[in-house]
Amino acid sequence: MLKHLNETDVLPGRVAVIGGAGFVGGAVVGALEKEGVAVASIGRSDVDLLATDAANKLAGLLEPGDTVVFVSAMAPVRNTAMLRDNMTIVANVIEALRAKVPAHLINVSSDAVYRDVLYPMSESAAAEPASLHGAMHLAREVALAAELDVPLGIIRPTLIYGASDPHNGYGPNRFMRLATANEEIRLFGEGEERRDHVLVDDVADLIRRMVLRRSTSVINAATGDVHAFREIAETVVRLSGSKSAVIGQPRQGAMPHNGYRAFDPANVARAFPDFRFTPLEDGLKKTLTSGMRDA
Repeated sequence: MLKHLNETDVLPGRVAVIGGAGFVGGAVVGALEKEGVAVASIGRSDVDLLATDAANKLAGLLEPGDTVVFVSAMAPVRNTAMLRDNMTIVANVIEALRAKVPAHLINVSSDAVYRDVLYPMSESAAAEPASLHGAMHLAREVALAAELDVPLGIIRPTLIYGASDPHNGYGPNRFMRLATANEEIRLFGEGEERRDHVLVDDVADLIRRMVLRRSTSVINAATGDVHAFREIAETVVRLSGSKSAVIGQPRQGAMPHNGYRAFDPANVARAFPDFRFTPLEDGLKKTLTSGMRDA
C-alpha cells in the first residue's frame, strides 16, 4: 500500500502535470488548482513527446524540485508500433527528469498490469499483463523505478468514465453518448461481463491526495464494486430519459477477463480513511448533467 512521506497534507511548491490537457490530466489539474496548488499543465501543444528534441524541450518546462504527475500516454495500446512509441515517450520523460530532478513523481498506470483472476485483486496481485496495453504500463513503471532515484508513487486505475472523455470506449462513456442521441446501445453478447468503473474525478482526487502527502509505492483506483455492462446501459437509459434500446448481439471472440475483474479497495481506505468512491449511479448522473463531449 501507499507510504506517505508527509505526515499531514503539505502543498508542494509546484506540480507539473505531463499530459495536463487530456481527460485524466485535465481532471488532475482542476483538482490541484482547486486546492490552491501552483500547477504547470504541460500538453501536446507545449511539447511533442515523440519528437527528437522532446527531452530537452520538456526539461525546459520543468523546474528542479517540482512534483511531477506523469499522465501522457498513447492508449489503449493496440499494436507493437504503439508500444514502441509509448516507450519513446517514457525514455524522453526520464531524460528530462534526470536534467530537472523532481521532489516527487506520480505515475498514472493501469489495472491492465494485473493478470486475470476470479477473485477481487489487491495491489499485491501478480503483475503479469496479458495485453500490449498492460505490458506498456508495466514496462513504464519498471523503467521509472529503475532509472530515476526519486520518490515514486504509482496509481493503477481501472476503467475510467466521465465527461470530456475522448475515447468513446465500450462502457459508460459510449452508452451515455448513444443514450443522449437516442440511438441503439449494442452490447457485446448480452453485456453480462462484470467490471469495476471509476469516475475520473475520483482518480484525480486520489492523485491530489498523493501529491499532498507525497505518497510512494502503489495504489489501485478501483471502487470494489462490479456491474454488468447491460446493467450500466439500462441505468444510463433510465437516468437520461432516453428512448434508446439496449440490444444484445452474438459475441465475437472470448469474453474479456473471463467476464469478471474485481478489486479490493481496502488499501485506499487505509491510505486515505476519509476518501469515498462515488457510487456508479451517482457518477453517471453527474456525468450526464455535465454533458458528454461529442464522439
